[in-house]
Amino acid sequence: MNPRERFLKAMNHQATDRVLVDMGKQVGSLHKFEYQKLYEHLGEPEWMQNHGVILDKMAQTVVPDEALLQKFGVDFRWLIPHWVGVKPFEEKGRTGYYDMWGTTFSEMEDYFAITATPLTEGTMEELENHPWPDPDDPRMFTGLREQAKNLFENSDYVIGADGIKGGILQTCLWLRGYDKFFLDLAMNKDYADALLEKVLDLYCRMYTNYFREVGDYAQLVYITDDLGTQVSLLMSPKMFREQVKPKFKTFNDHLKSLSDAKIMFHSDGAIDPLLEDLIEIGVDILNPVQTSTKGLENTLEIKEKYGARLSFHGAIDVQQIMPNSSVAEIKREVARRIHDLGSGGGYILAPCHNIGYDIPVENVLALFEAAQEFGGMDQSELKKIMENS
Repeated sequence: MNPRERFLKAMNHQATDRVLVDMGKQVGSLHKFEYQKLYEHLGEPEWMQNHGVILDKMAQTVVPDEALLQKFGVDFRWLIPHWVGVKPFEEKGRTGYYDMWGTTFSEMEDYFAITATPLTEGTMEELENHPWPDPDDPRMFTGLREQAKNLFENSDYVIGADGIKGGILQTCLWLRGYDKFFLDLAMNKDYADALLEKVLDLYCRMYTNYFREVGDYAQLVYITDDLGTQVSLLMSPKMFREQVKPKFKTFNDHLKSLSDAKIMFHSDGAIDPLLEDLIEIGVDILNPVQTSTKGLENTLEIKEKYGARLSFHGAIDVQQIMPNSSVAEIKREVARRIHDLGSGGGYILAPCHNIGYDIPVENVLALFEAAQEFGGMDQSELKKIMENS
């Protein structure tokens, strides 16, 4: 069974010969400093030269070398939309950039963070006059059709359409500022709805153009947003269901009208109270199953409750487990998540976020070695590893 066949079967919640393994998309690659550490640890191989090829400018993650993906047994290859409309600046010795929406990001030693947001007034007039990005900018997807066609015809990897940076809610928060937009949702609902509608419309048009290029070849599309903190939701379930969920559903319906690609939805945080909602609006795969957050710790319960209707991607914690565990503990964690989430298909093993440079290189290697070693084991074998490690 090749990766593409394995993916289609697993997403239909059928048992496969082994779990799928992923790494290297927008949220789920290696920080450039960790990549350098890995490069040096492996003896500075000639093929591992992508240190400066940045995948996500904000997080400063890299595009992994093809040979590294093969070494790690990664079953996915990701199509990455190009950053367009980005305007760099330097101020008082600090570099930064404005993204295509006009939000200001400044350098913070090892990544970039929001330092200013453009929609300061919160008025309809300001929305009307804001310099919105061009959703039809062809530079965003230049060369992706050729890349996708080549992967489809000359490999059996699962082809993923990585997300255009941001999501509907996240982009509104970045445009307006977290504090202001949450107040808008509560106290200035007409304005909040108008901003959500504007961003929704632009993303729908962008993804229409995206899938015109890659829709014949991609098996899944990755959508990123954030709905939770470590211990709770960012907003009440009532607010989400009344004001945000309808926009998400419209967007997902639009994506499903463009191709047969599965929708993988990213949200960090303690989002267990909204999983039924996400299933209802057409999410096929949940990423990243952040097991370090409240309500998502017990992956066996999550699988039993939602596994017939939802697939899972991630679950290997990069906050506590990966930085602080021994190699043996890493391998036990991998066995546990495969045991809990992999039975009967529906699981893609992956780090639940970017692999930071606080993680020992030995633990990164142990993760992918264990994925290959344990990925085809049955439940009883995995349980023995969990109990005896």
